Amino acid sequence: MAYNEDSSASGHDEPWIQWFCGLKGHEMFCQVERAYIEDGFNLYGLRACVSNFSDCLDLILDRIGPEDSDDSHLTQSACTLYGLIHARYIVTTHGLDSMYNKYAAKEFGTCPLVQCNGQPVLPVGLRDEIGVDTAKIFCPKCKSVYQPPPIRSRSGHSSGGGGGAVDGAAFGTTFPHLFLMTFNNLVPDPLPPGSG
Repeated sequence: MAYNEDSSASGHDEPWIQWFCGLKGHEMFCQVERAYIEDGFNLYGLRACVSNFSDCLDLILDRIGPEDSDDSHLTQSACTLYGLIHARYIVTTHGLDSMYNKYAAKEFGTCPLVQCNGQPVLPVGLRDEIGVDTAKIFCPKCKSVYQPPPIRSRSGHSSGGGGGAVDGAAFGTTFPHLFLMTFNNLVPDPLPPGSG
């Protein structure tokens, strides 16, 4: 996912999930409910996707603290595991509701196409496999996929290249379509032909 040494988990007092979702560039993530993560059924098949699965899960669930593991590889693996859990969670009823609140607040951003008049966008992965591509944004009005704008620091400067980019697998290929099928009242009128 989008973890780097500068955003080290050491010294944070908040729960790991809250810390992870609060990292710069992670605005598109919602906080997955602890009960969802603790249910082994929801994690089926993920053990093979990350090294140190049990330790990563313990870190995510705050069973061990960041001070108990100075291993940045473990934190990176935990970030990857959380992204995979997140992709599954956001297609559940509770996950869709969490993402609805973020969509309504335009936390995912708006369409860069002027003709879409600030249409809120949804995060999407073009592939479900880890490490293949970064997350993109999908506009339901023009039905186009865009690269999200670069993350801006408080000083207004763009952060460096793709080092902090969020993996598209954290959202998967299904999410925006299922979201719009579930909340079909949010489907905007399409652009008139020839205007996009």
